[in-house]
Amino acid sequence: MDVRSVAVRDGEAELPGDLATTPEAAGVVLFAHGSGSSRHSPRNKEVADALNKAGFATLLIDLLTEDEDRVDQVTRELRFDIGLLTRRLTAAIDWLSEDAQTAGLNVGLFGASTGAAAALRAAAERPQRVGAVVSRGGRVDLAEDRLAEVDAPVLMIAGSADEPIVRVSFQAAESLHVLNDVHLIPDATHLFEEPGALEQVAGAAMAWFRDHLGTRADGQA
Repeated sequence: MDVRSVAVRDGEAELPGDLATTPEAAGVVLFAHGSGSSRHSPRNKEVADALNKAGFATLLIDLLTEDEDRVDQVTRELRFDIGLLTRRLTAAIDWLSEDAQTAGLNVGLFGASTGAAAALRAAAERPQRVGAVVSRGGRVDLAEDRLAEVDAPVLMIAGSADEPIVRVSFQAAESLHVLNDVHLIPDATHLFEEPGALEQVAGAAMAWFRDHLGTRADGQA
């Protein structure tokens, strides 16, 4: 697995990322972290490592610049600016379409918390590029007005003890017009900190991407 640091531009903003690729990759999974997190999220990195071992390329990227992500009254609201996060994620999808190592690969989106809303909205923005979406503890309700426009199969993973996310996931399932599923991790809470919970998240995501992201964007198997 080849790992390199990259930078995605969105207007004046330069967003750092870590791209892991292999020539035989079955697809590339772009991660959208939740509020207060970053590309260094240990939970997303664990899932990304599992996907790498399963033969997928991954891109972990910061959706906010260092200045934007400062914890103060002025910038805190940017962490919940789903429109901004969606635009940044869409810019990353476009970047993957142009990079020599990933241009021929279908894109999967893995969104956590508020990042899941951005992932679903970005999937609606780029239906020809996004082949599958996975939400982990996702605020999918924040993408409610775009759910009907999503063309990619959607898996929503929630901890069975995380009642608000369980509720909004099943509500979103009724609004989606594509293949979708709600996968509950028994007794897990929002951050999946219980023993074995995150491994179950990674396994469910891996299976979903394997089933729905196996075809290259250029039509090759």
